[in-house]
Amino acid sequence: MGLEKAIPIPVLNLCRRTRHHQRHIPDPISASCPPYLKQSNHSLYCISCHHMPYVLRHQTILYKTMIEYIDIPGFPGKALKICSDLSFKTMSPIQFFSTNGHPQGVDFKAALLMGQAPDKGLFMPEKIPTIPRKLIDEFPKMSYPEIAREVISPYLGHLVPDRDLREMLQDAYNYEVPVERAYDEKYVLRLDRGPTCSFKDFAARAMGRLIQYFLKQEGRSILILTATSGDTGSAVAHAFFGLDNVKVVVLFPEKEVTDRQRRQMTTLGSNIFPLAVEGKFDDCQALVKQAFVDPELSQLNLSSANSINIGRLLPQAVYYFYARSRVAAPDQKVIFSVPSGNFGDLMGGLLAMKMGLPVKRFVVATNENDEFPRFMQTGFYEPIRPSKNCISNAMNVGHPSNLARLFSLYGGQMDEIGRVNRQPDLSAMRQDLYAVSITDEETRRTIKEAFSQHKVLLEPHGAVAWAGLMRYLQRCGDWRGCISLETADPAKFPDEIVRATGINPPLPPAMARLDELEESFEKMDGDYASLKAFLRRFF
Repeated sequence: MGLEKAIPIPVLNLCRRTRHHQRHIPDPISASCPPYLKQSNHSLYCISCHHMPYVLRHQTILYKTMIEYIDIPGFPGKALKICSDLSFKTMSPIQFFSTNGHPQGVDFKAALLMGQAPDKGLFMPEKIPTIPRKLIDEFPKMSYPEIAREVISPYLGHLVPDRDLREMLQDAYNYEVPVERAYDEKYVLRLDRGPTCSFKDFAARAMGRLIQYFLKQEGRSILILTATSGDTGSAVAHAFFGLDNVKVVVLFPEKEVTDRQRRQMTTLGSNIFPLAVEGKFDDCQALVKQAFVDPELSQLNLSSANSINIGRLLPQAVYYFYARSRVAAPDQKVIFSVPSGNFGDLMGGLLAMKMGLPVKRFVVATNENDEFPRFMQTGFYEPIRPSKNCISNAMNVGHPSNLARLFSLYGGQMDEIGRVNRQPDLSAMRQDLYAVSITDEETRRTIKEAFSQHKVLLEPHGAVAWAGLMRYLQRCGDWRGCISLETADPAKFPDEIVRATGINPPLPPAMARLDELEESFEKMDGDYASLKAFLRRFF
């Protein structure tokens, strides 16, 4: 199909993606647009960056299009000139596959609402879209919600209109995201300013809005079943609190969360149902996974909201792009140090790297649950059962679920119980990842030293990441541009902060009245029959 002459189309606002072509065709479509654009389901497509400025109902795009800019009197800026020789192809949305090998791929909407694949595997994108370097270089000029749109939208395809996605992200990220300089070019990314003072807010708030959007489309309801080692439960509970078509059941290890972490889950009521489990986080997670594949519970429309859900990982890729955009030069690679428990946070960073984020290396900092550092050293994976109880309690995970995704990313295959069926490319993993285990003694010492030397107040999880970064720099040499992730507000761990620094961390407004509110939760043993009996109440 071709055009007899070039057709100028006015530019209303330039594309943020590269600033070189039109972002939107006027709506309603201008009379200056080609007739077939009015009458068919086609989209403009730019071969320079493979970005679709505008989609008309379907994902069919113009392909191999010659473009150039021309000046049009009476129009602001430039206009796009579409030349002849147009051809067409169909662009399919990104499909997600199970790490356990289930043959049926699904789109993002299905993966989000299912939570876990039917064969107990975790969903992974069959291809990871790349963000052009020119666009990444524009990120310093963008707000957090704007960067989030550029990172998340490639996975959604036509499932969410651009205007709706922008509104969701603007609403989800209505708080600051500080990148705090400690010394030289060493920074702390503070992910503790959301409504529950945890990095889990970043994923839960975006995921909650997407789930609600899709549920409204279909006119149905779901039951969110999630396990938490500390902060996920409260972030998910707050993200879905008060919604008529969503109920949330949160399992947490009774003796391994702090009082304030527990109160953030147990003082809400309404559609939030916390369960204190006699056992470890791994026990809670195993119960959740078993419920997902129980055919007798299929009518509950179960979904997950912890990091086994792909809807948690994609938003977590955003803050890596954001942090680098605030501290690094355009051509500079950075080092991230990530406190790692269930490895969802790390997987967000790895997805960001695969999408084009310039990263030199990730420091994978665990507490004394060191199954992954030992694997990186020996090539042999052995879960820790039961997991060790450390002061960085959200990281007390003896078998991280997201290792299945990590192995898949590097060509391996691990099932849901930690059995390695195909080894990943260990050489490539060692090139990208530096794994280190930090003891409780080192964690406490790091909290004290970071505060006394740099006036940086860290809680135990952030201290594990900072200690891991310091060890990496000591053993591998200094590096310009290092960012360590702080994942919770120190006020959640007042006893440890007072013990290490002698100061009582100030309570953020979101936590100011927690101690005054009445708690409501049930206790349960670690037997699956007990969970199943509880869930039957929702039939």
